[in-house]
Amino acid sequence: MTQANNQPFYQLTPDTVIDAVESQGYISDGRILALNSYENRVYQVGIDEAQPIIAKFYRPGRWSDAQILEEHQFCFELVEQELPVVAPLRNAAGESLFHFAGEGYEYRFALYPRRGGRAPELDDPDHLYQLGHTLGRIHLVGAMHPFTARPTLDVQSYGYDSVALISRDFIPASLRPAYETLSSDLLKAVEQAFRDADGVRLIRTHGDCHGGNILWRDDTPNFVDFDDSRMAPAIQDLWMLLTGERSAQELQLSEVLAGYNEFADFNPRELHLVEALRTLRMLHYSAWLARRWEDPAFPRAFSWFNTERYWGEHLLQLREQFAHLQEPPLALL
Repeated sequence: MTQANNQPFYQLTPDTVIDAVESQGYISDGRILALNSYENRVYQVGIDEAQPIIAKFYRPGRWSDAQILEEHQFCFELVEQELPVVAPLRNAAGESLFHFAGEGYEYRFALYPRRGGRAPELDDPDHLYQLGHTLGRIHLVGAMHPFTARPTLDVQSYGYDSVALISRDFIPASLRPAYETLSSDLLKAVEQAFRDADGVRLIRTHGDCHGGNILWRDDTPNFVDFDDSRMAPAIQDLWMLLTGERSAQELQLSEVLAGYNEFADFNPRELHLVEALRTLRMLHYSAWLARRWEDPAFPRAFSWFNTERYWGEHLLQLREQFAHLQEPPLALL
């Protein structure tokens, strides 16, 4: 989508946000707070004589209505199973994706209850156990049937497409040969890891399960922001919980799987994919910044991106990651 078509989204005003929320029957008290989100535009909106709600305005051109609604339906299924997931609010007609014409432009948005909490402590065995316990239940639901509209996390879209964009339009000419050689070696290693995993099952996953998308409240992990939900191996929702050196990650993994296996059977062959998925995330992240660089919010928030220094450091990180890909997978303790 061109920058011209995106301009109204980039210039979303507080008045439009409030008008959109009130179009669904809420009465705002006029208080509005922009939250830390870049892919979409997200606001906390005060509601008269009630708790504030969260309004999420979708970036145009990223997801179709069918893909958004499929994500919402997954969340509703999880809530029906009494899982601590923050699902969209529905109106009296049962709708969760809304359209609002403002400033000559139609916005798509969803509303959510405000949920407080703090990030989980990933070095706390009890937190890791409970995270695994909850993710096992989430994956039990996720495995019941597949997404039909939302995509699959694969080497082509996250890897090859990302590298092609960076190589063509962003990497400095002086670094391009090194980048292309290294990325080619990385993607061959990633493909080998998927072959070693030997056709692991794909299920509906959260897709972006890092600590920032988990709110710890009342001794329970509450999962938010399923915007990146897609078909993927179960390990996609587990590996981002692992931090530190290899020995520390293996201890953390044992705690996560102790909770996980109470509800879902983890396939140990998926451990071949931990570093492969980490590699794809690194490549995809740089390409995500590149694809969004025309959005004025991105140069302001990520001023360090697309500089000679950034690309030099990126190459160093990719070389380190290539070394990790040569190591055996994490061991189950």
